[in-house]
Amino acid sequence: MADAPRAARLADRIKVVVAQALERRVKDPRLGFVTVTDARVTADLQHATVYYTVFGTAEEQEATRAALESAKGVLRSEVGRNITARLTPTLTFVADEVPVNAQHLEEVLRAAREKDAEVAARAAGASYAAGEDPYRRPAEEDDESSEDR
Repeated sequence: MADAPRAARLADRIKVVVAQALERRVKDPRLGFVTVTDARVTADLQHATVYYTVFGTAEEQEATRAALESAKGVLRSEVGRNITARLTPTLTFVADEVPVNAQHLEEVLRAAREKDAEVAARAAGASYAAGEDPYRRPAEEDDESSEDR
């Protein structure tokens, strides 16, 4: 069993090797604008999950997924040549959902900012229903209550 720092170093190396191999060795026309965003290796260093994003339509993303699956053997052999491990890990490609989630989060934050601006615009011209301090007592009541103490 390998230690966690070694697995993290191996994952970083696999990410770089796969990205370079996609750029230089894989000549599949279905491969679109793909970016390798992350790689994770299991603790036993036998399996690697490579996360990627694709810029384009849903059809282009699906074609890129198919191209990555068909090039898996070439990429694995390239990884095996460029890492120093007894066994070459198997590669699994997973589409990274971070950009989609980030876009959704940006939309939610934009809607919240719009609501905040709307509330601030309403509050700008508003006044208190019972005056500035609804719990304020007349001055004489304040003097009597302080003498009773």
